[in-house]
Amino acid sequence: MTTKTQSSNQALYRKAKTLMPGGTQLLSKRPEQFAPDQWPPYYREAHGCTIIDLDGREYLDMSIMGIGSCLLGYADPDVTEAVTSRVQRGSMCTMNNPEEVELAELLTDIHPWAEQVRYARAGGESMSIAARIVRAANKRNLIAICGYHGWHDWYLAANLSPGGAIDALQGHLLPGLSPVGVPTLLGGTILPFEYNRLDQLEAIVSRHRSDLAAVIMEPTRSADPDSGFLEGVRSLCDEIGAALVFDEISVGWRLVLGGAHRRYSVKPDVAVFAKAMSNGHAMGAVLGRASVMQAAQDTFISSTYWTEGVGPAAAVAAIRKMQRIDVPAHAAQIGTLWCTGLKQLSEKHGVVMKFSGHAAISKFSFEHPDALALETLFTVRMLDLGILAGSALYASLAHAPEHVDRYLAAADEIFPEIKQAIGNDDAAERIGGPIHHTGFRRLT
Repeated sequence: MTTKTQSSNQALYRKAKTLMPGGTQLLSKRPEQFAPDQWPPYYREAHGCTIIDLDGREYLDMSIMGIGSCLLGYADPDVTEAVTSRVQRGSMCTMNNPEEVELAELLTDIHPWAEQVRYARAGGESMSIAARIVRAANKRNLIAICGYHGWHDWYLAANLSPGGAIDALQGHLLPGLSPVGVPTLLGGTILPFEYNRLDQLEAIVSRHRSDLAAVIMEPTRSADPDSGFLEGVRSLCDEIGAALVFDEISVGWRLVLGGAHRRYSVKPDVAVFAKAMSNGHAMGAVLGRASVMQAAQDTFISSTYWTEGVGPAAAVAAIRKMQRIDVPAHAAQIGTLWCTGLKQLSEKHGVVMKFSGHAAISKFSFEHPDALALETLFTVRMLDLGILAGSALYASLAHAPEHVDRYLAAADEIFPEIKQAIGNDDAAERIGGPIHHTGFRRLT
C-alpha cells in the first residue's frame, strides 16, 4: 500500500498549491477542511458511493457526496447515459439544445406557481442572476438575506460595513468570508437576518420598506422553520411589494421532489436550483413567476456556456429518475440509520456528541473544547479503514443500509481511542498531522 508520505495524491496537491491560489477551486474540497496532509485530494474513479484515489486505494464515501451534488450517487447510469448521448451527438453548436425547453417544462410542471426559467451552470452564478432579476423587477437596491448564497459581490457585500470590519455573515454557514475586492460602495446593500427570527426581518422592513427589492433565503438548512416563520416572511414581502426568493441549491430535491419549500407549503416568487438537480454535472436554474422573470429582458444576463447541452440533459435525466424513485424517503432512511447508530455508539463509549440537521443531511460534533482535534482524529482513523468520513453525511440513493453498517462498525473500533484521547487530553498529538480548518482560511 502506498504510504501517506509517498502518496502521489498528496504530492500532486502540494504542486497544485503552487500553481493555484488555495490549491482547489472549491473551499469545501480542500483537504484542510477534513484532515490536512492526509485526506486524499484527487480521485481516479467514482461510482455509486465508492471512490478510487490516484494511489489506487478504494474508499466508501460516507461524507458529503460531491458537496451535495450527487444525490443519486456518483456516475449514476441513467444520468451518464443521457450525458454520453448528448456528447456523442454534439453538446455545443451555433443553435440551442432542445433539452433546455424540456427541462423548463419539467420544472414548471413540478412548480405550478412558476411560469418561466433562466439557466446558468453553477449555484453561485444562479443566485447572482436571481439577485439581478429581482432588483430589475422592483427597481430597488436593497436585499435582505438569510443563509449562504455563494461568493459573488452582491452577497459578500453583507460583510462590508461603514463602521469597520465585521462578519455579518457569521452564522450563515461560513464564518470569516473576507469582502476584500468587493467594491466598498456596495456596503449596506445586503441586510442579513437570522433564521426563525421574523422580528429581525420586521425591523429591516420597518427601516427599508420602500428600498427592499427582495428577501433571499434558504427555506431550511439544518432545522425546520418555526410555525408561522416562512408564512410571515411571505406576508412581509407581499406587504411591501418585495420578491421572495428561495435558495434551494443545497437542500433542493433532498427533502421533497422539487425543493424544501414544497414541504412547508409556502410559494416563493423565485426559486434557485443547482447541485443535485443535475447529479454531478454543471447546471443551475432560476425559476419564477413571469411577472418577475420578465425583468431578465430589461437587464443584460447572457453567457455562451449557459447554452451547452450536457447540463440540461443531465438535469432532465436526474429529475425524471427522481420522479420514478422516492429519493427523499431513501435518503431520510439512510440518514436516520446513520444518526441513530452514532447516538448509540456515543452512549456505549461515553463520548458526548451533538447532532443536527435533517435526516437526509445530518451532522454531528463532539461536545468538547477540543472538538476540532477529535473530529480530525476520527476522520484520520476512518481513512485508515477505507472510509471517507467528516462530521456530516449527505445521504444518497447509492447508499444502502450495509454501507451504514460498515461505517458504524468502523466507528465502534475508533470510539475507544476517541474516549481515551478525551481523557488524556491528547487528541491533537494522535492525529499525525494538523487539525482541520473551519470556515475560510488563506492557504500559503
